[in-house]
Amino acid sequence: MEMTNAQRLILSNQYFLMSQLDPTHAAKYRRLQTIVERGYGLQMRELDKDFGELSEQDCRQVIDFMEMYHAMQESYKMLAGENQGQVDERRLQFLGFDAATEAQLVHYVRFLTEEEGLYPQFDKALHMFNSQVPMLAKYQRMLQTWRNCPRQYHLSVTEIQQIQNA
Repeated sequence: MEMTNAQRLILSNQYFLMSQLDPTHAAKYRRLQTIVERGYGLQMRELDKDFGELSEQDCRQVIDFMEMYHAMQESYKMLAGENQGQVDERRLQFLGFDAATEAQLVHYVRFLTEEEGLYPQFDKALHMFNSQVPMLAKYQRMLQTWRNCPRQYHLSVTEIQQIQNA
């Protein structure tokens, strides 16, 4: 993380104030204050994890994934009872992303559902959209299959199964 001296001074002051306002975490803030003041390059990289960045393209892709799941769920509801039995309903739940390897994507999904109020029908359960396995490549394959469907919001049993198995 590159910062000017002025930016480092401002951030150092912020950490000082945080150490005064939050005594339970004062040692952490004093450590960060020292790192910023002295410009320790290796430790400055720790600050990067607190400040993520997700490109507009990545944000749109995550929304597309969530919209695809919404479309599958709504299509499932429109299926006749005997056709619903051919679809594993558990696989219609949007699991999110792996917090260990796809953390920025997990945080964005949480932002969309909690702060923006989008997709309230998605079950957060205990996992809070942490799938605990990498999902990005799987969702990308599924999205490509969904985009090839002629009626994306009125999917047949076969189309739902093809998307899930992509």
